[in-house]
Amino acid sequence: MTTTGDQTGTTSTRGHSGGVAQRLADAVAPFIGGELPVRLRAWDGSEAGSADGPLVVLHSVDAVRRLLWHPGELGAAQAYVTGELDVPEVDGWDLDKALTYAFAVARERGLSGARPTPTAIISAVRAALDLKAISRPPAAPASQANIKGRLHSALRDRRAISHHYDLSNEFYSLILEPHMAYSSGYHSSPDQPLQEAQEAKLDLVCTKLGLTEGSTLLDIGCGWGSMSLRAAEKFGAKVVGVTIAAEQKKFIDERIRERGLQDRVEIRLQDYREVPERDHFDAVSSIEMGEHVGQKNYPTYASVLHRSVKPGGRVLIQQMSRTGKWPGGGPFIESFIAPDMYMRPVGETVAFLERAGLEVRDVHGLREHYVHTVAGWLERFEANVDRLAELTSEEVVRVWRLYLVGGAMAFRDGRMGVDQILMVRPGGPHDLPLVRTF
Repeated sequence: MTTTGDQTGTTSTRGHSGGVAQRLADAVAPFIGGELPVRLRAWDGSEAGSADGPLVVLHSVDAVRRLLWHPGELGAAQAYVTGELDVPEVDGWDLDKALTYAFAVARERGLSGARPTPTAIISAVRAALDLKAISRPPAAPASQANIKGRLHSALRDRRAISHHYDLSNEFYSLILEPHMAYSSGYHSSPDQPLQEAQEAKLDLVCTKLGLTEGSTLLDIGCGWGSMSLRAAEKFGAKVVGVTIAAEQKKFIDERIRERGLQDRVEIRLQDYREVPERDHFDAVSSIEMGEHVGQKNYPTYASVLHRSVKPGGRVLIQQMSRTGKWPGGGPFIESFIAPDMYMRPVGETVAFLERAGLEVRDVHGLREHYVHTVAGWLERFEANVDRLAELTSEEVVRVWRLYLVGGAMAFRDGRMGVDQILMVRPGGPHDLPLVRTF
């Protein structure tokens, strides 16, 4: 027999039962409706819980401290991204299967809204004291967002976007396909190559907007330019794209020069609220940008869509939707990926757009397509993981693995959706076909 101690001096016999792991399992049982459904291995080497469940390893008492200060998703995510908690790929389990299993157990046991008894709380506190887990909160992970300022002010929006999008253009190029389209593709089959699916999505948007040679297009939230460049190169449009991410503008400007599109594409480092043109463009696109404007500012966003296009012109947005408790996507997404994001059911978004004066002509659900898109991103992510860590850190890599795996699950299980909404601005003739051609 050997014994080991963590950094706080707590010791326990190494083995397959008892020790720290069993003490934790006993303490949390009243909170999770019974036996621990995972195989828990603690920092002293002890194990407890279900032999048939996924293995969860606690490398440090700090994992417990985080969960005490932030019970649930945020504390678990903090512990995972710092490496204090891990879910090794063993016995056929991986992160996707383990998280899917955890969600299923929570639903089966009806854990949402469950309230432990005072006795259970006292017992848990005693266990935490014995394990020396009671302390000041550990410092937030370096990768966790710390965005200050008035919600959805222009300055705060720039900071929020920079947190996510300015990791580096090379970082994103190793995850996205060559068009650098950071939005759901349009897949004819699950096996379609990611680049083809993104080209199909871009062509679908251009077709829905009726773009032809010489059409003018405003691309709000243009990202790395996939839509702007495709509309100019393949459809002959003259495009103005706006972004508030400086790294993105540098990237697109270089592609514009490489392809000789200076007379067709202009990219502005500009907030959507600062677009000056009115009644000007033949069409407006905004691909997965509306999630970032916030609930209170969405009427302003919708009014910019309306005022920028000519009467009779077409507008298309592609936007994620969500129902339930967490319109921002949940504690992990809101803290590590997209601070200040806001999603709502698609019907509520349609109502905003109609109140802005736009006529909604088509709503096209693409939820299943996003599952295939994220699968492609995750495949590229894992193939390039060593270089991604060199560009950022191991912690950021763990953030992104959790983000991609969790995102795919949310679309697969219907907790999130994504839709293309096609509109026209009333007041002028439009040439939408009588028969749906897309």
